[in-house]
Amino acid sequence: MEHEFTKTIKKILKKNFQSLSDKVFSKSELIQYINIKTKSANKGSKSRGSFANLYAIYILVEDYLAHGFNIKGDYKNYQGAVFSTLFKRQRELPFGQKLQNHALNHRLNEEFKKFFPNCDYVPILRDPTSNRYWFNQNLLVLRIGKRKLDIAASVIQIIDAYIAAKKSSFERFIKFCENAEKVKGEGELVNFIKELLEPTVDARIFEIVSYSVLKYYYHNQKLYWGFVPEDLKEDNLKLYKTGRTNANDGGIDFVMKPLGRFFQVTETVDVKKYFLDIDKIEKYPITFVVKSSDTTETIKERIREQAEKQYSINAIVSRYMDCIEEVINIPELLIKFQSAVEQGFLNDILAEIVKQSKVEFNYDEDDYDVNEYQNGRNLDGDEGEYTSENN
Repeated sequence: MEHEFTKTIKKILKKNFQSLSDKVFSKSELIQYINIKTKSANKGSKSRGSFANLYAIYILVEDYLAHGFNIKGDYKNYQGAVFSTLFKRQRELPFGQKLQNHALNHRLNEEFKKFFPNCDYVPILRDPTSNRYWFNQNLLVLRIGKRKLDIAASVIQIIDAYIAAKKSSFERFIKFCENAEKVKGEGELVNFIKELLEPTVDARIFEIVSYSVLKYYYHNQKLYWGFVPEDLKEDNLKLYKTGRTNANDGGIDFVMKPLGRFFQVTETVDVKKYFLDIDKIEKYPITFVVKSSDTTETIKERIREQAEKQYSINAIVSRYMDCIEEVINIPELLIKFQSAVEQGFLNDILAEIVKQSKVEFNYDEDDYDVNEYQNGRNLDGDEGEYTSENN
């Protein structure tokens, strides 16, 4: 598999291994895996980044290098990296502030095995008792002919280059949004935001734009409520974003006041995901915002068909299906977007996209000094109180 960023990977390998670089690329499952995970590097900020698994590799290989095991060897006698220190380091990296521990504990190994089922090794080795971690040295040291080549430094350089590419892409996206009102006409700006609601955009961008559109779609809608008919209160519907996107925190994405309406954004039509969301709020009605161009009827029918296969009792299926208050697909979002534009909220929607994007991606023009994150830290230290079981 080759894509635009593959050229960067091969350039780094060429610099480090010269005439052996092509063999390193073809023989290293780890390099091939990183190549797969970095295909979004040159596709712009709207394409999904693969930071979680790449950062799990990064922080453990960085620890390996920080202790000089690429030079002195003896890694087999290393006591292992402390989870709390690794976790902290992961969150210091660009776009890593809200990453969880799942990649370190199982997701990286599981995905790696899917791509390379015949490989004898998994990337991360872990002792659950001590909560210490190692990177599998068998994936870092290649035997090519009579030579043994350690690729750890190249792995760090490749992921650094990917981080730089994604950060540069996102900065351009933010600056474009900030300047869009000045340099674009209304029609072009409308088309730009519509492009952010395509099925192929990054899930986080889709959630941010969905929130921004729905916030201002409901903004002017009024509700009259109260405890007695003679004393009613007038309120505008207000939509609140409750947390980070893709946070795996078990929360609900948007909440509307004063109706108490819940919204969940998803890019799947997997019935298990829908019913899990319904279960975690004890079957309270919920609206799903789906990153799909399929009709709402088609989406509901696909959910029902899966539910009927999973559950043999119609009463159970009906109970869950009744909890789906509304399905908002991409065509419906575009209708609501057009309505908000006609109400005069185009610039407000754009400003909200910029604001939420900066929060989501921890963006600050003064953040992420390249030397600071590339030089890394000494990851040796005492065991902290924070362990993966706390997360």
